[in-house]
Amino acid sequence: MCPVVKQKEEPRKIPPKYLLLIFTVLCIGLMVFTFTRQIPLTVAEDAAGVLIVPFQKGITDVGSAMVAFVAEQHTIEELKEENRLLQEEIDELNRQNAQLLQDGYELADLRALYELDNSYSQYEKTGATIIAAGSGNRFNSFIIDKGRDDGIERDMNVIAGTGLVGIVTDVGKNWARVNTIISNGTNVSASVLHSQDNLIVSGDMELMQQGRIRYTQLSDKDKSVRPGDKIVTSNISDKYLPGILIGYISTVDTDSNQLTYSGQIEPIVDFDHLSYVLIILQKKETLED
Repeated sequence: MCPVVKQKEEPRKIPPKYLLLIFTVLCIGLMVFTFTRQIPLTVAEDAAGVLIVPFQKGITDVGSAMVAFVAEQHTIEELKEENRLLQEEIDELNRQNAQLLQDGYELADLRALYELDNSYSQYEKTGATIIAAGSGNRFNSFIIDKGRDDGIERDMNVIAGTGLVGIVTDVGKNWARVNTIISNGTNVSASVLHSQDNLIVSGDMELMQQGRIRYTQLSDKDKSVRPGDKIVTSNISDKYLPGILIGYISTVDTDSNQLTYSGQIEPIVDFDHLSYVLIILQKKETLED
């Protein structure tokens, strides 16, 4: 026979409705006891303080924290707005500063052109702005904003700074191309200012990277030419007007024939920073006529 396993009796549970009834009776009993015994008000207040004050303090702390958080967020938004306005002011000041610098550079260029105009006051001239680089290196050639309508013609001399830049090679209605004296293949008949010894100035783009141009065929019978001597366009040039400054002798080397000299010239024009030029409206052929 199989042993009979007694099932463990579960504890009896009080139904919820009886629990509610018991708590109700207890509450009523406490109320009756309170009124019949006349418990002092201070005791009730103390009991309420023990229960309510910590709860109120917690609510107050939470409220203070929320107020502080809202105030902090408001302050952050104000700081962001102030920062944005300050950044706008800084950007505007930077723009104005850049414009002032640009105006200063342009004023310096225009003042230099004015002084150059006075230096060659025997020639009629017109100013022009460089608006584009020619094909290849900018030093090679560039485009100006004056053309046929402004009286510009081929072979007109172009100057800037304090000396010769190049010559006009092509002309359109409102533009012209200028070929510089430092471009490869360019030859200018020139002379040493103090001795009038003739020489040929030749463009050399590779040498120009060192800030120099080349000269050859210098005939210096008196051996008086020295570094620092001025080189200007000569009277025998077929296209360049005479007496325009080109640069200064940098080196003097004796050629293999022992009769002539060659070397390098430091050009007077800063070809790296050309923006404005003057075009001499008088051509060499017109001057000769």
